[in-house]
Amino acid sequence: MARRRSRGSGASRASRSGFGSRRSTTTSGMNDGPRNDGARMTAAVHRPIRFGAQIWSQATDWPGFRDAALTAEAAGWDSVWTWDHLLAIFGPSEQPIIEGWTALSALGPITRRVRLGLMVGANTFRNPGLTAKLATTLDHVSGGRAVLGIGGAWFEREHDAFGLDFGAGIGERLDRLDESVMLLRRLLDGERVDHAGRFYIFRDAVCEPRPLQPHLPILIGGNGPRKTLRTVALRGDAWNTNGTADEVRERLAILDAHCAAVGRDRSEIELTVSFPVLLRDRRADAERAWADVMAHNGTSNAGSVPHLLGPPVEVADAIRPFVDLGFRTIIVRLPAPYDRETIDRIGEVGTLLADA
Repeated sequence: MARRRSRGSGASRASRSGFGSRRSTTTSGMNDGPRNDGARMTAAVHRPIRFGAQIWSQATDWPGFRDAALTAEAAGWDSVWTWDHLLAIFGPSEQPIIEGWTALSALGPITRRVRLGLMVGANTFRNPGLTAKLATTLDHVSGGRAVLGIGGAWFEREHDAFGLDFGAGIGERLDRLDESVMLLRRLLDGERVDHAGRFYIFRDAVCEPRPLQPHLPILIGGNGPRKTLRTVALRGDAWNTNGTADEVRERLAILDAHCAAVGRDRSEIELTVSFPVLLRDRRADAERAWADVMAHNGTSNAGSVPHLLGPPVEVADAIRPFVDLGFRTIIVRLPAPYDRETIDRIGEVGTLLADA
């Protein structure tokens, strides 16, 4: 049985409503930095389109990574994210790769406004007690701008390389994720936790100091229809997905069903979607620039998700179906060496989407 400390345990599931409308003394949305005007927009249709920069941590160095994050903030991006990997996931595995939590904590004191998070953390790498401490520390060093992004993990090669437990299969990893997120929420909300579960045992565990945010948001990444989306419905403040509009529409219907089954209003969950994006006035120029970026990363592609390469108007047209589905946070995948033109011009895409 969990015992609560006397000073309260944060928002209950019934009272919280996702990143975009979370009650806070410092922020008014997932991607907003500290502000004092108290403005909140609760209905997704009334909230602006937000852009997050997922700065790839492979094939780079710290100065390049840091400068990309600072450039994104200066250009008006709303959030900065990075990976949680121990080996490069595209091209040769021995390429340099920066550790995610450390990089985010280093960005905290040198940024002012952007939200900071992993897209997404590998649950298999850490005990949830350690993850809660990392997220809380990031929240303090950033002045209350942390997002705890987490998923079940998928890259078996790095688990084998470093002797990490990859589990008996995807089903077991997703069960482990569900138990972990439950514990994370309790620790972040101030509970003193005793727990004996299938994967974790906690005895009189606390996470102190508490996060600066009254309710530090948890974003869950993944598309598993039976387990991942149920965990999102039960425990997530936000969900990250990718794929085509038709694929995402089907997943939303499944998420709706899970929310109905657990008595959750799906509008409480912030919807985020990720794409590789590279902007040029001509599509052919964008495709050539993307090929150069991929060559820098030692590969010819970056997975099977839609690549949005070309003029801002074409990229906006490709994103619009997701906006129509309720997605208001667009996460842009930015591989090293971090295309400056894309970083500087993403606002053009936002303007086109807002004007539609």
